[in-house]
Amino acid sequence: MTSTASVFRPVAPPQVIENAFSAEQHARMLEVVRTNGPWSLILAQHFKSPEEVIATTSGLVPEGFTPTWDMFLSPVFRGYLAKSSTVLYPEIEDCFLNKGFLDLVRGYWGARYATPENMLFNIQGPCQGGGSPHVDATRYRGISFHNTPIWLMNTMVKTGLFKQWQQKKAQVITWYYKGRVGGGFNYWPEGPQGQPTQIKAPMWGRAVVVENEMMFHTAETTGPATMRRPDGLTINTLMGADPQDPTGWQLTTEGAVIQRLPEEEFRFLVHWGADIFMDLSELKRALDHSDDLTHEMVFDTIIADLKVRGEHFDIPSDPLTDKAFIGLLTRVYDPGQPAIVPPEPEERVAA
Repeated sequence: MTSTASVFRPVAPPQVIENAFSAEQHARMLEVVRTNGPWSLILAQHFKSPEEVIATTSGLVPEGFTPTWDMFLSPVFRGYLAKSSTVLYPEIEDCFLNKGFLDLVRGYWGARYATPENMLFNIQGPCQGGGSPHVDATRYRGISFHNTPIWLMNTMVKTGLFKQWQQKKAQVITWYYKGRVGGGFNYWPEGPQGQPTQIKAPMWGRAVVVENEMMFHTAETTGPATMRRPDGLTINTLMGADPQDPTGWQLTTEGAVIQRLPEEEFRFLVHWGADIFMDLSELKRALDHSDDLTHEMVFDTIIADLKVRGEHFDIPSDPLTDKAFIGLLTRVYDPGQPAIVPPEPEERVAA
Protein backbone atom coordinates (compact mmCIF):
# COMPACT_ATOMS: atom_id res chain seq x y z
CA MET A 1 0.00 0.00 0.00
CA THR A 2 1.14 3.54 -0.73
CA SER A 3 2.50 5.57 2.19
CA THR A 4 0.20 8.57 2.31
CA ALA A 5 2.94 10.94 3.50
CA SER A 6 5.28 9.93 0.65
CA VAL A 7 2.72 11.01 -1.97
CA PHE A 8 3.08 14.71 -1.26
CA ARG A 9 6.02 16.07 -3.21
CA PRO A 10 5.75 18.61 -6.04
CA VAL A 11 7.15 17.83 -9.48
CA ALA A 12 9.97 20.31 -8.76
CA PRO A 13 10.94 22.64 -5.91
CA PRO A 14 9.09 25.98 -5.92
CA GLN A 15 10.75 28.70 -7.98
CA VAL A 16 10.77 32.20 -6.47
CA ILE A 17 10.34 35.20 -8.77
CA GLU A 18 10.04 38.93 -8.11
CA ASN A 19 7.71 41.57 -9.56
CA ALA A 20 5.24 39.01 -10.87
CA PHE A 21 2.76 41.77 -11.77
CA SER A 22 3.43 45.39 -12.63
CA ALA A 23 2.42 48.06 -10.13
CA GLU A 24 -0.37 49.09 -12.49
CA GLN A 25 -1.68 45.52 -12.77
CA HIS A 26 -1.62 45.16 -8.99
CA ALA A 27 -3.61 48.38 -8.61
CA ARG A 28 -6.25 47.19 -11.10
CA MET A 29 -6.65 43.81 -9.39
CA LEU A 30 -6.96 45.44 -5.99
CA GLU A 31 -9.60 47.83 -7.32
CA VAL A 32 -11.63 44.84 -8.57
CA VAL A 33 -11.48 43.37 -5.07
CA ARG A 34 -12.49 46.63 -3.39
CA THR A 35 -15.31 47.35 -5.83
CA ASN A 36 -16.92 43.90 -6.01
CA GLY A 37 -16.88 42.83 -2.36
CA PRO A 38 -17.63 41.94 0.32
CA TRP A 39 -16.16 38.45 0.20
CA SER A 40 -16.92 35.35 2.26
CA LEU A 41 -14.60 33.06 4.22
CA ILE A 42 -12.72 30.33 2.36
CA LEU A 43 -14.31 27.82 4.74
CA ALA A 44 -17.82 29.03 3.91
CA GLN A 45 -17.24 28.65 0.17
CA HIS A 46 -15.76 25.19 0.03
CA PHE A 47 -17.04 23.08 2.92
CA LYS A 48 -20.46 21.90 4.11
CA SER A 49 -19.34 20.51 7.46
CA PRO A 50 -16.36 20.56 9.85
CA GLU A 51 -15.79 16.87 9.01
CA GLU A 52 -15.06 17.89 5.40
CA VAL A 53 -12.44 20.37 6.63
CA ILE A 54 -10.65 17.62 8.56
CA ALA A 55 -10.74 15.32 5.53
CA THR A 56 -9.18 18.07 3.40
CA THR A 57 -6.29 18.79 5.73
CA SER A 58 -5.06 15.99 7.98
CA GLY A 59 -5.36 14.81 11.52
CA LEU A 60 -8.02 12.97 13.43
CA VAL A 61 -10.57 13.73 16.12
CA PRO A 62 -11.23 11.38 19.05
CA GLU A 63 -14.05 8.88 18.59
CA GLY A 64 -17.34 10.33 19.77
CA PHE A 65 -16.12 13.93 19.53
CA THR A 66 -18.14 16.22 17.26
CA PRO A 67 -16.07 18.91 15.53
CA THR A 68 -17.52 22.42 15.23
CA TRP A 69 -16.93 25.33 12.86
CA ASP A 70 -15.37 27.28 15.70
CA MET A 71 -12.44 24.85 15.71
CA PHE A 72 -11.45 25.96 12.20
CA LEU A 73 -12.58 29.56 11.81
CA SER A 74 -9.82 31.70 10.36
CA PRO A 75 -10.40 35.25 9.05
CA VAL A 76 -9.18 34.54 5.51
CA PHE A 77 -11.52 35.41 2.65
CA ARG A 78 -11.63 34.48 -1.04
CA GLY A 79 -12.95 35.53 -4.41
CA TYR A 80 -12.41 34.49 -8.02
CA LEU A 81 -10.99 36.63 -10.82
CA ALA A 82 -11.22 33.89 -13.47
CA LYS A 83 -12.87 30.48 -13.70
CA SER A 84 -12.85 27.74 -16.34
CA SER A 85 -10.29 29.65 -18.44
CA THR A 86 -12.58 32.71 -18.52
CA VAL A 87 -11.71 36.02 -16.88
CA LEU A 88 -14.60 37.39 -14.84
CA TYR A 89 -13.51 41.03 -14.96
CA PRO A 90 -12.40 42.24 -18.41
CA GLU A 91 -10.35 45.06 -16.90
CA ILE A 92 -7.77 42.50 -15.66
CA GLU A 93 -7.77 40.18 -18.68
CA ASP A 94 -4.06 40.78 -19.29
CA CYS A 95 -3.29 39.62 -15.75
CA PHE A 96 -4.96 36.27 -16.43
CA LEU A 97 -4.01 35.63 -20.08
CA ASN A 98 -0.41 35.99 -19.04
CA LYS A 99 2.23 34.72 -21.48
CA GLY A 100 5.00 35.20 -18.94
CA PHE A 101 3.22 32.92 -16.48
CA LEU A 102 2.54 30.33 -19.19
CA ASP A 103 6.25 30.26 -20.06
CA LEU A 104 7.11 29.83 -16.37
CA VAL A 105 4.79 26.87 -15.74
CA ARG A 106 5.72 25.09 -18.99
CA GLY A 107 9.35 25.39 -17.96
CA TYR A 108 8.60 24.25 -14.41
CA TRP A 109 7.08 21.01 -15.71
CA GLY A 110 9.18 20.64 -18.86
CA ALA A 111 5.84 20.48 -20.69
CA ARG A 112 4.78 21.48 -24.18
CA TYR A 113 1.32 22.86 -23.42
CA ALA A 114 -0.34 24.93 -20.68
CA THR A 115 -3.78 26.52 -20.41
CA PRO A 116 -4.67 29.26 -17.90
CA GLU A 117 -7.47 27.71 -15.86
CA ASN A 118 -8.35 29.90 -12.87
CA MET A 119 -7.33 32.94 -10.89
CA LEU A 120 -8.41 33.63 -7.34
CA PHE A 121 -7.39 35.83 -4.46
CA ASN A 122 -7.22 35.54 -0.69
CA ILE A 123 -7.52 38.63 1.50
CA GLN A 124 -6.96 38.88 5.23
CA GLY A 125 -5.80 40.97 8.10
CA PRO A 126 -4.04 39.55 11.17
CA CYS A 127 -4.56 35.81 11.41
CA GLN A 128 -3.21 32.84 13.33
CA GLY A 129 -1.27 30.62 10.99
CA GLY A 130 -3.63 30.97 8.03
CA GLY A 131 -5.07 27.49 8.66
CA SER A 132 -3.51 24.04 9.03
CA PRO A 133 -0.82 22.92 6.59
CA HIS A 134 -2.72 21.53 3.62
CA VAL A 135 -2.65 20.79 -0.10
CA ASP A 136 -4.89 22.46 -2.65
CA ALA A 137 -7.75 20.57 -4.28
CA THR A 138 -6.29 17.93 -6.57
CA ARG A 139 -8.25 17.51 -9.81
CA TYR A 140 -8.64 14.53 -12.08
CA ARG A 141 -10.00 13.86 -15.53
CA GLY A 142 -13.76 13.83 -14.95
CA ILE A 143 -13.43 14.98 -11.32
CA SER A 144 -13.16 18.70 -10.55
CA PHE A 145 -14.66 21.37 -8.29
CA HIS A 146 -17.50 21.67 -10.84
CA ASN A 147 -18.92 18.29 -9.78
CA THR A 148 -17.01 17.17 -6.68
CA PRO A 149 -16.44 18.52 -3.15
CA ILE A 150 -12.89 19.51 -2.29
CA TRP A 151 -12.66 17.02 0.57
CA LEU A 152 -13.08 14.10 -1.85
CA MET A 153 -10.51 15.38 -4.34
CA ASN A 154 -7.95 15.75 -1.56
CA THR A 155 -8.83 12.35 -0.13
CA MET A 156 -8.29 10.83 -3.57
CA VAL A 157 -4.71 12.10 -3.70
CA LYS A 158 -4.06 10.82 -0.18
CA THR A 159 -5.05 7.32 -1.25
CA GLY A 160 -2.48 7.19 -4.05
CA LEU A 161 -5.01 5.19 -6.10
CA PHE A 162 -5.82 7.67 -8.87
CA LYS A 163 -2.47 8.95 -10.12
CA GLN A 164 -3.07 7.93 -13.75
CA TRP A 165 -6.09 10.29 -13.96
CA GLN A 166 -4.57 13.21 -12.06
CA GLN A 167 -4.55 16.55 -13.88
CA LYS A 168 -1.10 18.11 -13.96
CA LYS A 169 -1.30 21.60 -12.49
CA ALA A 170 0.97 24.55 -11.75
CA GLN A 171 0.43 27.88 -10.05
CA VAL A 172 2.02 31.28 -9.82
CA ILE A 173 1.19 32.59 -6.34
CA THR A 174 1.93 36.23 -5.63
CA TRP A 175 1.84 38.16 -2.34
CA TYR A 176 1.45 41.77 -1.36
CA TYR A 177 2.15 42.28 2.32
CA LYS A 178 4.45 44.80 3.97
CA GLY A 179 5.33 42.45 6.77
CA ARG A 180 5.17 44.10 10.18
CA VAL A 181 4.60 40.72 11.89
CA GLY A 182 4.91 37.43 10.03
CA GLY A 183 2.80 37.03 6.90
CA GLY A 184 5.21 34.78 5.01
CA PHE A 185 4.68 31.40 3.32
CA ASN A 186 5.61 28.04 4.87
CA TYR A 187 5.93 24.92 2.72
CA TRP A 188 7.24 21.34 2.85
CA PRO A 189 8.83 20.51 -0.54
CA GLU A 190 10.19 17.14 0.66
CA GLY A 191 6.86 15.94 2.03
CA PRO A 192 5.22 16.49 5.43
CA GLN A 193 7.93 14.56 7.25
CA GLY A 194 10.69 16.68 5.70
CA GLN A 195 12.21 20.05 6.52
CA PRO A 196 10.01 23.10 5.93
CA THR A 197 11.05 26.13 3.92
CA GLN A 198 9.91 29.70 4.52
CA ILE A 199 9.48 32.73 2.30
CA LYS A 200 9.55 35.62 4.73
CA ALA A 201 7.77 38.96 4.46
CA PRO A 202 7.90 41.72 3.44
CA MET A 203 6.64 40.42 0.10
CA TRP A 204 5.55 42.94 -2.47
CA GLY A 205 5.05 41.26 -5.83
CA ARG A 206 7.13 38.24 -4.84
CA ALA A 207 5.78 34.95 -6.23
CA VAL A 208 6.43 31.23 -6.42
CA VAL A 209 5.93 28.86 -9.33
CA VAL A 210 4.72 25.65 -7.73
CA GLU A 211 2.52 22.54 -7.79
CA ASN A 212 0.48 23.24 -4.65
CA GLU A 213 -1.77 20.20 -5.12
CA MET A 214 1.16 17.99 -4.16
CA MET A 215 2.93 20.09 -1.52
CA PHE A 216 1.87 20.85 2.03
CA HIS A 217 1.86 24.59 2.63
CA THR A 218 0.28 27.31 4.74
CA ALA A 219 0.44 31.01 5.45
CA GLU A 220 2.63 32.10 8.32
CA THR A 221 0.92 33.75 11.29
CA THR A 222 0.23 37.37 10.39
CA GLY A 223 -0.15 40.64 12.27
CA PRO A 224 -0.53 41.66 15.94
CA ALA A 225 -1.74 38.87 18.23
CA THR A 226 -4.54 40.99 19.69
CA MET A 227 -6.14 41.35 16.24
CA ARG A 228 -5.95 37.75 14.96
CA ARG A 229 -9.35 36.50 16.16
CA PRO A 230 -11.90 39.32 16.12
CA ASP A 231 -14.90 39.03 18.43
CA GLY A 232 -18.00 38.11 16.45
CA LEU A 233 -16.21 36.04 13.81
CA THR A 234 -18.56 33.35 12.43
CA ILE A 235 -18.87 31.18 9.33
CA ASN A 236 -20.99 34.02 7.83
CA THR A 237 -18.48 36.84 8.37
CA LEU A 238 -17.58 38.93 5.29
CA MET A 239 -14.61 41.15 4.37
CA GLY A 240 -14.77 44.18 2.12
CA ALA A 241 -13.62 47.75 1.59
CA ASP A 242 -14.09 50.10 4.53
CA PRO A 243 -16.32 52.96 3.34
CA GLN A 244 -14.73 55.21 5.97
CA ASP A 245 -11.15 54.61 4.77
CA PRO A 246 -10.14 54.75 1.07
CA THR A 247 -7.39 52.14 1.63
CA GLY A 248 -8.80 50.29 4.65
CA TRP A 249 -10.90 47.15 5.04
CA GLN A 250 -13.58 45.88 7.39
CA LEU A 251 -15.01 42.58 8.63
CA THR A 252 -18.77 42.36 9.15
CA THR A 253 -21.06 39.72 10.64
CA GLU A 254 -24.76 40.03 9.82
CA GLY A 255 -24.12 43.64 8.79
CA ALA A 256 -22.34 44.67 12.00
CA VAL A 257 -18.68 45.76 11.77
CA ILE A 258 -16.57 43.51 13.99
CA GLN A 259 -13.12 44.72 12.90
CA ARG A 260 -11.55 47.53 10.87
CA LEU A 261 -8.19 46.94 9.23
CA PRO A 262 -5.73 49.63 8.13
CA GLU A 263 -3.86 49.17 4.85
CA GLU A 264 -0.63 48.24 6.66
CA GLU A 265 -2.26 45.11 8.16
CA PHE A 266 -3.73 43.92 4.85
CA ARG A 267 -2.36 40.77 3.15
CA PHE A 268 -3.33 40.17 -0.49
CA LEU A 269 -2.59 36.87 -2.27
CA VAL A 270 -3.20 36.29 -6.00
CA HIS A 271 -3.33 32.63 -7.08
CA TRP A 272 -3.03 32.00 -10.83
CA GLY A 273 -3.44 28.39 -11.95
CA ALA A 274 -2.88 26.49 -15.19
CA ASP A 275 -3.55 23.03 -16.57
CA ILE A 276 -0.41 21.32 -17.86
CA PHE A 277 -0.12 18.81 -20.70
CA MET A 278 3.21 17.17 -21.33
CA ASP A 279 2.49 16.40 -24.99
CA LEU A 280 -0.25 16.36 -27.62
CA SER A 281 -1.54 12.90 -26.69
CA GLU A 282 -2.10 13.97 -23.08
CA LEU A 283 -3.92 17.08 -24.27
CA LYS A 284 -6.17 15.05 -26.60
CA ARG A 285 -7.03 12.57 -23.84
CA ALA A 286 -8.22 15.43 -21.65
CA LEU A 287 -10.22 17.08 -24.43
CA ASP A 288 -11.99 13.99 -25.75
CA HIS A 289 -12.84 12.63 -22.25
CA SER A 290 -11.89 9.14 -23.38
CA ASP A 291 -10.43 8.23 -19.97
CA ASP A 292 -12.46 10.15 -17.39
CA LEU A 293 -13.24 9.07 -13.84
CA THR A 294 -16.78 9.02 -12.44
CA HIS A 295 -17.89 9.20 -8.81
CA GLU A 296 -18.98 5.57 -9.05
CA MET A 297 -15.50 4.53 -10.21
CA VAL A 298 -13.88 6.55 -7.42
CA PHE A 299 -15.96 5.08 -4.60
CA ASP A 300 -15.78 1.54 -6.01
CA THR A 301 -11.97 1.84 -6.01
CA ILE A 302 -11.79 3.32 -2.51
CA ILE A 303 -14.23 0.79 -1.03
CA ALA A 304 -12.26 -2.09 -2.58
CA ASP A 305 -9.05 -0.68 -1.06
CA LEU A 306 -10.69 -0.28 2.36
CA LYS A 307 -11.72 -3.93 2.27
CA VAL A 308 -8.18 -5.02 1.37
CA ARG A 309 -7.01 -3.02 4.38
CA GLY A 310 -9.42 -4.98 6.59
CA GLU A 311 -11.73 -2.10 7.40
CA HIS A 312 -15.29 -2.96 8.44
CA PHE A 313 -17.94 -0.35 7.63
CA ASP A 314 -21.40 0.20 6.24
CA ILE A 315 -21.41 1.27 2.61
CA PRO A 316 -23.15 4.69 2.62
CA SER A 317 -26.09 5.52 0.40
CA ASP A 318 -24.61 9.00 -0.22
CA PRO A 319 -20.84 8.81 0.26
CA LEU A 320 -20.37 12.44 -0.82
CA THR A 321 -22.02 13.73 2.36
CA ASP A 322 -22.03 10.82 4.85
CA LYS A 323 -20.11 12.15 7.87
CA ALA A 324 -19.25 8.72 9.27
CA PHE A 325 -17.81 7.60 5.92
CA ILE A 326 -15.86 10.84 5.54
CA GLY A 327 -14.45 10.24 9.02
CA LEU A 328 -13.42 6.71 8.07
CA LEU A 329 -11.55 7.92 4.98
CA THR A 330 -9.90 10.68 7.01
CA ARG A 331 -8.59 8.12 9.51
CA VAL A 332 -7.43 5.50 7.01
CA TYR A 333 -5.69 7.86 4.60
CA ASP A 334 -4.39 10.43 7.07
CA PRO A 335 -0.83 11.48 6.08
CA GLY A 336 -0.32 13.25 9.41
CA GLN A 337 0.65 16.80 10.08
CA PRO A 338 4.15 18.04 9.17
CA ALA A 339 6.75 16.73 11.59
CA ILE A 340 8.64 20.04 11.78
CA VAL A 341 6.85 23.38 11.94
CA PRO A 342 8.70 26.73 11.75
CA PRO A 343 8.61 28.85 14.92
CA GLU A 344 5.99 31.57 15.27
CA PRO A 345 7.05 35.06 14.14
CA GLU A 346 8.21 37.45 16.83
CA GLU A 347 6.04 40.44 17.61
CA ARG A 348 8.36 43.29 18.51
CA VAL A 349 7.00 45.94 20.82
CA ALA A 350 7.69 49.48 19.62
CA ALA A 351 10.23 51.32 21.74
